[in-house]
Amino acid sequence: MGLMDFIKKQFIDVIQWTEDSDGTLAWRFPMSGMEIQNGATLVVRESQMAIFVNEGKVADVFGPGTHKLTTQTLPVLTYLKNWDKLFESPFKSDVYFFSTRQQVDQKWGTPQPITIRDADFGAVRLRAFGNYSFRMADPKLFHTEISGTRETYGTADLDGQLRGLVLQNISNAIASSGIAFLDLAANQLSFAQALTTQLRPEFAKLGLTLEGMTVQNVSLPEELQKIMDQKIGMGMVGNDMGKFMQYQTAQSIPKFAESAGQGGGVVGDAMGLGAGVALGQVMAQNLQAGLMGAAASSAVAAPAVASAGVKPEDIMATLEKLGDLKTKGILTQEEFDAKKAELLKKLV
Repeated sequence: MGLMDFIKKQFIDVIQWTEDSDGTLAWRFPMSGMEIQNGATLVVRESQMAIFVNEGKVADVFGPGTHKLTTQTLPVLTYLKNWDKLFESPFKSDVYFFSTRQQVDQKWGTPQPITIRDADFGAVRLRAFGNYSFRMADPKLFHTEISGTRETYGTADLDGQLRGLVLQNISNAIASSGIAFLDLAANQLSFAQALTTQLRPEFAKLGLTLEGMTVQNVSLPEELQKIMDQKIGMGMVGNDMGKFMQYQTAQSIPKFAESAGQGGGVVGDAMGLGAGVALGQVMAQNLQAGLMGAAASSAVAAPAVASAGVKPEDIMATLEKLGDLKTKGILTQEEFDAKKAELLKKLV
């Protein structure tokens, strides 16, 4: 091989990166032992940045544009000074390109329910999932902290780390936002904004900018969902004891009738008939109250209760249910005391 052929193979005139696929964050220009020509051109396209690494240290960072590389920024062509080393230069210079465009539709989620603290419910276990987008902000920091000297580094290599950051910061995001869990579950946009605020400093430590997050779903364990449904129902009837009893009756009759139907035979028919009679009584009382007005309904309510034959054991069972609702936080102490006093009057 002639000397001129050797020199032609050792020099690089143009350094550039034309991305041929999505998901690549960092890419090392292939040197293969070649030297960069003094005065070579470095082309950095929009949505890219590049860094020049000399002897293992980041020497400079280049933004979008065309850059002329001279001996002021690159090693002198030292091959002429190393005849005894078969033209191998002791200086190793590398150029790394970084994609700065948004990496969109990155998924996050909770593989298992996570426990958070809430002012209304105490400890709450929830599942949530959504997506997020980010971009490269500090290629020098990303190179020294994450990608290193690898030939390529993609979003798939970073996926597990970023998912872990999201899960680690969900509890802190909800706590720092000061928003009750019920409001977060109802307004997923507020949840996403609180999570974005919490996570941006964590992404910045990696040289990344978190552009945005979405929360596509928040789900609760079945038992907590039932408590929420009961609380919503109680909020609809307020402190009216009559409406409360009607609400409880309406909630229990379908389950009672279902269990009665499964019993079968004369007993099942009798229980089903009893449920129908109870429902009929509630409907009759409501109709009577509506026809005679608020004043007349008060006068009719007492005989109606007396004719229905309220039993002490029924009142005690209702009190036990009220106590259970208070324990679960559905009723406040004041609400429980008011309903308890009203029921105890019926025992006199």
